[in-house]
Amino acid sequence: MSIKGRDKEFRTPKTTYVDFKHIEMDRVLTMLFPRLKYDGYASRRPPRGGDLRVDDFLTDFLEHPEWFVGFDRYDQIAYRWIETDLMDVVNRGKADQAIAAPRPLHGNTYKFRNAKHSRDYGAAEQLYWMLFYARKGKGQAARDALKRFFFPGIDLVTDRYDPSVSVDVETQAILRLDHQVTQDMKDSKEPARFQPLCIGQADILADDILRLLAYAHHIPRSVLVEYLKTLMAFHLALYHLKLLYFLPNLVKQRASNDRCCARECPVNPGLDNTLEGCPHRVSLIVGMGDAKNTHMAELARKSADRFYRQIPAFVQANYIVKKLDEMADYMSKKTGKLATPAGGVFSVGDLVSLLRPEYDTDRQAYFKFRLASLIEESTVGHEDVDPEIREVTSMGLGDFESFIEILMEYRGKYHRQYITQCLDALLLKNSENGLLAQSRAKGSPRHFVLGSKLLEVLLQLAVLSQEGGRFITRDMRIEELLTFLRNRYGLHIDRLLEDAQANGSILDRRALRLNLEAFKRRLREIGFYEDLSDAYVTQKVSPRYAIVRTNGTDEVGRHA
Repeated sequence: MSIKGRDKEFRTPKTTYVDFKHIEMDRVLTMLFPRLKYDGYASRRPPRGGDLRVDDFLTDFLEHPEWFVGFDRYDQIAYRWIETDLMDVVNRGKADQAIAAPRPLHGNTYKFRNAKHSRDYGAAEQLYWMLFYARKGKGQAARDALKRFFFPGIDLVTDRYDPSVSVDVETQAILRLDHQVTQDMKDSKEPARFQPLCIGQADILADDILRLLAYAHHIPRSVLVEYLKTLMAFHLALYHLKLLYFLPNLVKQRASNDRCCARECPVNPGLDNTLEGCPHRVSLIVGMGDAKNTHMAELARKSADRFYRQIPAFVQANYIVKKLDEMADYMSKKTGKLATPAGGVFSVGDLVSLLRPEYDTDRQAYFKFRLASLIEESTVGHEDVDPEIREVTSMGLGDFESFIEILMEYRGKYHRQYITQCLDALLLKNSENGLLAQSRAKGSPRHFVLGSKLLEVLLQLAVLSQEGGRFITRDMRIEELLTFLRNRYGLHIDRLLEDAQANGSILDRRALRLNLEAFKRRLREIGFYEDLSDAYVTQKVSPRYAIVRTNGTDEVGRHA
């Protein structure tokens, strides 16, 4: 039997906008642009006759040799440059190669997307509404900063290109094509607005984006775009790793945690101990990829396995929230037995409260009908009920519990597979930008590993501090850096998790010590660290781009 209709639906924006699939961050950024431009709304444009191809872009350049001198004489070189440097390509090098969109170097690249190849599966919406709801004005500031950075040379009122604005050559090439799409407008459909379940993670995301964009005039644009993609993937991954525990706990408690509301959440990105007091903080033991340190790899494997084993519990909890939402909608609009909250929307906390004993009668009555419909669908064209359904109904569970168990029986494995793929993609598995590694052997374990490029991004954030309302850079000791990574993101490199430190073995301590040495070597390799002496207090990390305050203005210099 296959589940049909609304019983098949799993995604609910009240927990996450993401539809769990393999996600590419180029496409996420591309689909974030119209939401930044139109304040949360998607874009709408007339359909095209077919997909845009590299040839279409090349023809435009060849027809205007004044744009880029020499393209008309070296059209094959120009073709390869456009294909390799300017375009986000799917199935590259294969017979079915196609363009998803130009690389997200400028905000208007979304206009040229080929819709069927540029799906982001809700990740852009998740990022936008995390920034929208981030507290203390940082969310608005981050969205404004992103808009300024990604839309240079464009008047957002007239949507016209200003050729006098200085931008890098790749961005200039994309802007030259802007006249191809003249009919683009804000979608009239009202976007669904839901506050993220973890508002603290949204606050950290907004603060990190503001920190990273402090380098906007000092780091090459294409490099900073890569930094932003890496940072956004990192935060999406941390948010959903947290959900794996957070949502099942809400269901188990049958109520939201009072400390997790926007008013009470203790997370503060402006403090050294950002996550202090967070009841659902994520903690990961992270290796540095030292092949000789096998015990550290085992610690990192157990840490990753702890999260991935939580996926079935999350699937069940998400189904419970989804189906309780349908019940709440029915009881409030059809029967009037349930009052709609003041905000007009049932929150996840409101929904899980429907699991309390006082709602048992209404819940079982509603799902008695839903369960009967589900069983009836399963017997269409068959004489007998499916064995899986018969097994569940023989367990003596209530109608609601039986309904959820049947959904898990038929759809649980499917969702576990795609959630695993999604987490792998957000953690940028086996990438220098990522936080996860897995060998290609079938069934090999995953383990958390801090990639060099992700470490570089986090270092650029770590060396920033605020002075007079502006960011400046500073040197910092290795110990400070490790504390920053642990207290802000939950990344444990040189120590075990807090609840396991007392039981750490000699092998654990040795593995962590070797991991710390590998961490220092990695810092040295990417150019942030130089040993001045063996004294621990003199081992410092220096910013690659030094931003200093001089006479009320920022001055930037690059360290050799």
